[in-house]
Amino acid sequence: MKNMSKELLDRINDLATPVKIMHVCGSHEHTIMENGIRSLLPDEVEIVAGPGCPVCVVPSREIDECLELVEKGVTITTFGDMLRVPGSNGSLADAKAEGGDVRIVYGINKAIEIAEKEDNDVVFMAAGFETTAPTTAAELLSTPPENFSVLSCHRLIPPAIDFLINSGQTSLNALIQPGHVCTIIGTRPFEYFSTDFGIPQAVAGFNPLDILMSVYMILRQIHNETPKIDNEYARAVKEEGNEIATKMIDDVFDVASREWRGFPKIPNSVLEIKDEFAEFNAREKYDIEVKDVKEAPKGCICGPILRGLKRPEDCKLFRNECNPLHPIGACMVSKEGTCNIAHRYSRG
Repeated sequence: MKNMSKELLDRINDLATPVKIMHVCGSHEHTIMENGIRSLLPDEVEIVAGPGCPVCVVPSREIDECLELVEKGVTITTFGDMLRVPGSNGSLADAKAEGGDVRIVYGINKAIEIAEKEDNDVVFMAAGFETTAPTTAAELLSTPPENFSVLSCHRLIPPAIDFLINSGQTSLNALIQPGHVCTIIGTRPFEYFSTDFGIPQAVAGFNPLDILMSVYMILRQIHNETPKIDNEYARAVKEEGNEIATKMIDDVFDVASREWRGFPKIPNSVLEIKDEFAEFNAREKYDIEVKDVKEAPKGCICGPILRGLKRPEDCKLFRNECNPLHPIGACMVSKEGTCNIAHRYSRG
């Protein structure tokens, strides 16, 4: 492995040219930081983190929706990382501390088990990208109990990238695409970033060699003036993706437009439950309506970090008021968050 790393780094240095490569995956950021990959690359080759943490991009509005349900006496179930993500005026952890019925589960199936055993209404807050959406779809297709419903917070990666490219703010030149997402949707939804915008891309796996190989593939495309999407993670990703999983997503969800944390409303970027499954859609079932959302705690720059404009070290709160034991912004909450990862692995 050491010899392979050296060979890849030699090739990268031979092809080095000024480029800003964005990835959109918390696992990629973890690999990059844990292994010091940025420090190994030539100065002109920059890798920036985009909106790759599914917990971090859930906006305050959707936390507030859950808090409204807690106030109505509904049992909220969700992943552990979601508990401390800030809403407008508190988090699910705060609601739990005040006596609300908020429970951590490891998947939607566990939430359904709770609903089957209890008389109270149970809502599962379903966060995640295309990777986790099929499990939500599969359970809704299996007709869960009447006292169960889902608050869909599922988001789609390609529209967010499209937004960043067209905004012109990030000035990205190349993309490392997320292996997990691509195992579900394949490489085709990303192809137009190369054909229409001339952006080199590579789908990457999750070990250090995967990242280095994807960087080399991108530099090779730039050198040869052949922008396309290379599939470095071919051992798991097919061009067409997982067609069974994508069919389940299409059967259960409609594509809708909604804001992300740190972003305005992104067109066609979220999955909302179709009308035929309305009895299991918490937004419809409880007629939730949240107004006047306060997005970010004072001083937090999570938004610019999620858009690839800033690094955690640029934030005055980083490592001081904001740390994993006392996270102020969403990017410090989850282990996939850029700030949380930087806190664990960056110097200083």
